[in-house]
Amino acid sequence: MKELLKKALFDQVSSDCSKITTRKYSTSFSLGIYALDRKFHEPIYNIYGFVRFADEIVDSFEGYQQAYLLDKFWKDTHEAIEQKISLNPILNSFQQVVQEYDIEAELYDTFMRSMEMDLNSQINSHTHTQQSYEEYILGSAEVVGLMCLRVFTKGNDAEYQKLKPSAMKLGAAFQKVNFLRDVKDDYEELGRTYFPGVDLAHFSLSEKIKIEEEIEADFTAALEGIKELPRGARRGVYIAYIYYKKLFDKIKSTPAERLMHERIRIPNTRKFGLLFNSLVRHKFNAI
Repeated sequence: MKELLKKALFDQVSSDCSKITTRKYSTSFSLGIYALDRKFHEPIYNIYGFVRFADEIVDSFEGYQQAYLLDKFWKDTHEAIEQKISLNPILNSFQQVVQEYDIEAELYDTFMRSMEMDLNSQINSHTHTQQSYEEYILGSAEVVGLMCLRVFTKGNDAEYQKLKPSAMKLGAAFQKVNFLRDVKDDYEELGRTYFPGVDLAHFSLSEKIKIEEEIEADFTAALEGIKELPRGARRGVYIAYIYYKKLFDKIKSTPAERLMHERIRIPNTRKFGLLFNSLVRHKFNAI
């Protein structure tokens, strides 16, 4: 019993590390998590911490052995899950949520393969084809939504399967908005072009509109699924949806040439306003 209590303390410290990671890296997701039912806070923080650390390896660790670090992180992830413990607190907290919510290896392995694609694109100046673009969206965003959905639908596989398509659409919408928001930095600093068939050196209005139509369709499909989420999850996911939709609307009103010179943002004060308005709309079932 004493040993279990000691491990529980370490597990809590590990989850606290994932919570800190989320709050330091993402105001928008932190607000969304805050609006979830309290029972969902810790597992979603734990998922985000894992995703954030892998993403940092490929995005922020230039000058270090990124391929080695990513491979080690991937192997350490599997070892943490197999051993049910890791001295890396982020991986220890992630293995907790994998064990408790039966998150399948296919989801986190697919995510890691997309991180590997990012790293390869940096090394080889890779431009996505339609097929590799869809594979990347699946791994970098859609499966993250599915990991969260496993938490929201704990033990109810029928509900998970019903909501799976819309959860994937929501993840895709979020990621594509990120691509447009970060298009300048991705292209100039990381040498990445995510959108297939688009020449960012001559990014045109017609290309931007085509991408926006794709994102709009994703948002529309995602909202239908949000309405069907368990109530304890619906409010937080809806807030994240509203934030990204507002960011998307701001990007839509921004000329393509300006996106190549400026990163579009929603100020934190505006984010808190969106949080309040979303909570009110959700309370009165006006979503």
